[in-house]
Amino acid sequence: MNSTQIVSVSYQPLNLPLIEPFAIATGTQYQVENVVVQVQLADGTTGLGEAAPFPAVSGETQESTLAVLQELEKYLIGKDVKNWRTLAKELNKLAHDAPAARCGVEMAILDALCKHFQMPLYVFFGGVQTQLVTDLTITAGDEAHAAASARSIVERGFSIIKVKTEGTDVDYDLRRLQAIHNAAPGAKLIVDGNCGYDLVRAQAFVNIAFEAEIPIILLEQPLPRESWEDLAVLATTCPFPIAADESARSAADVARLIQDKSASVVNIKLMKCGVLEALQMAALAQVHGLGLMIGGMVESILAMTFSAHFAAGIGGFGYIDLDTPLFIAEHPFSGGFEQTGEVLRLNPEVPGHGVIFAPTLS
Repeated sequence: MNSTQIVSVSYQPLNLPLIEPFAIATGTQYQVENVVVQVQLADGTTGLGEAAPFPAVSGETQESTLAVLQELEKYLIGKDVKNWRTLAKELNKLAHDAPAARCGVEMAILDALCKHFQMPLYVFFGGVQTQLVTDLTITAGDEAHAAASARSIVERGFSIIKVKTEGTDVDYDLRRLQAIHNAAPGAKLIVDGNCGYDLVRAQAFVNIAFEAEIPIILLEQPLPRESWEDLAVLATTCPFPIAADESARSAADVARLIQDKSASVVNIKLMKCGVLEALQMAALAQVHGLGLMIGGMVESILAMTFSAHFAAGIGGFGYIDLDTPLFIAEHPFSGGFEQTGEVLRLNPEVPGHGVIFAPTLS
């Protein structure tokens, strides 16, 4: 038997408490309900991955993810992780509509592959850098909550604040933004509409925000995923760069955004598409001069560290949104990126992603 063949696949629920509910325009999450995936190779190497289904985005749940993994396990036994691209393509065929489940498996496969060859994951992806600067998110809430959150974020050493807006009441969204700007006048803002606006409200929002000189550096997914034509219209007059998130779930989506000139930044979240597809999306965006953002669902230090290796290894990511571990009250992992204020540092020596699963700790 080849030493890099998969001899076992295991998966279990990962339920973690949040410090505060994670609210976006399309839904609120009150606790982490993810899945830990482990693959073991013939030489004893174990690779670790995380599937983070977010029902509001893809319709996946923890329960559906566990069911899909049970099916994929049969396919994976005996496969060689050295063939990871072939495996990823086959997983996409077998479970196309379960991207988070596939992503958890791909993460575990690549962690095992890199550990086997004693290679850090960021080196595998290209080795460009080991350090990233992340934003920190203010979830949906009232003006007082927003202002208090903004002050706290700046005190913790962050210079970029991501703001979730609701999109239904433009005046309310603008009052919150103004409150955040007043509380943290030196901070740059990323506004994430999470599909909440329509074209008329989005145009009103950007015009007033621009006139009020609110320092928005990025407007993320203001319109629903399928509003392709409206997004292209908004992009022609929007004074801020537009990032596509829900509208960028595949390389084909990125190609359409490029053709329509409807976004200047692509937010890559591995859970939306899996690792292989994300690599293709990033390459396509870079070739056509689009900016890159790395983000995630509500993920633990495990998946977020993997994404940090992905972005740091490839390089050229201008926007980093890897903050959800800060919303998690406790977790059963050790290792992963080290965070000081807004700066994330990867361990340049440890093979794989460097996160260890130690369930006894929680």
